[in-house]
Amino acid sequence: MARLFGTDGVRGLANTDLTPELALSVAAAAARVLVERDSSHRPVAVVGRDPRASGEMLQAAVSAGLTSAGADVMQLGVLPTPAVAHLVGELGADFGVMISASHNPMPDNGLKLFAEGGHKLPDLLEDDIESHMGVEFARPTGAGVGRVYDIADALDRYLQHLAKAVPHRLDGLRVVVDCANGAAWAAAPRAYREAGAEVIAIHALPDGENINQDCGSTHLDSLRDTVLAENADLGIAHDGDADRCLAIDAAGNLVDGDQIMAVLALAMKESGDLADDTLVATVMSNLGLHLAMREHGVNLRTTAVGDRYVLEELRQNNFTLGGEQSGHVVLPTHATTGDGLLTALRLMARVAETGRPLAELAGVMTRLPQVLVNVKVADKAAVTSSTTVSEAVAEVEAELGETGRVLLRPSGTEQLVRVMVEALSLEVAEAAAQRLVGVVSSAV
Repeated sequence: MARLFGTDGVRGLANTDLTPELALSVAAAAARVLVERDSSHRPVAVVGRDPRASGEMLQAAVSAGLTSAGADVMQLGVLPTPAVAHLVGELGADFGVMISASHNPMPDNGLKLFAEGGHKLPDLLEDDIESHMGVEFARPTGAGVGRVYDIADALDRYLQHLAKAVPHRLDGLRVVVDCANGAAWAAAPRAYREAGAEVIAIHALPDGENINQDCGSTHLDSLRDTVLAENADLGIAHDGDADRCLAIDAAGNLVDGDQIMAVLALAMKESGDLADDTLVATVMSNLGLHLAMREHGVNLRTTAVGDRYVLEELRQNNFTLGGEQSGHVVLPTHATTGDGLLTALRLMARVAETGRPLAELAGVMTRLPQVLVNVKVADKAAVTSSTTVSEAVAEVEAELGETGRVLLRPSGTEQLVRVMVEALSLEVAEAAAQRLVGVVSSAV
């Protein structure tokens, strides 16, 4: 059977793949696995959601599952994923559940679980929860059944936490924020205004059905148009659950997660806050980031694709900055997971502090052309272990030298091999990629 938990929790089409029954079962199992029980301790969980319509149904199911296992539930309402993670710790809860499918379209939904302190669960703990699903247990009765409470000041608590992490006021900045009609709709405009920015909010009227619909970090056109029309200093784009941040500069150009990390890394190195002068990124980060960090004396450590692997590396080595090209950026001193609002605040603070436009700051790194091709194969393991393929990769890498890079990566879920090539020009990258695609296609 396929593993229930994916790279970012349980996700699927709401009410078909992710049913209320499944949500209830996951929640009840989590309450039994994630709590060290003793007679003096009544388990407590926090539950938040993004505004998609199915979240109302799934929140009811999750709360039912938790209370059936004897856990009290503190409902936070519609809040960003990083707010839920933060409030697990601040409210002293044993664990947390975020109901969201992030940047996925509205019909999807998902469950993200956070352990005590607001940390993402390791694979083994997720497997333990899955093994407890559907297993009969001694259900509490009477006063032992959990209770449900609404936390009215959840947003205020999160915004107060963000305010403490802003190193410089944003006065004088004119910013457009695209809230993706998602979990950031109330939090982001207010956070940026309270930090001093003049804020123009777009896609900030969620109706349960319009989350991520032609907006947010996966659809940047309307943000770019508004930045130009409003003569703004920059634009910020969040995804449906606001754990991502991408930016648009005053000229309408994309500033991606790699460039944001480059800006923040140099700012933190300057202030002495970049532990061991080290940035953590995934293997998919652009070679331009590697070159820029090397030039400025910053070590770049790479991990497998997925923010959980970045988090692992950060926690194990006490590093203070990491993230992904997609805009998941983690600042462990202030957050236990990627936080799009925190990232945006820190990025805008750097613009305000230096008086330099975002385009100039982001220009510390040049994004090299990147070509990514998915190749369908009969046996991805055989392809990636093929001597013919490895020799072809070595040959292309030798030709590209330090001005290019090759990455072959098997898909985690399909019989695909992803061929990625970066080079100084798009033409060179495309030619090299097509050579490797031919070798991969005929390797088995």
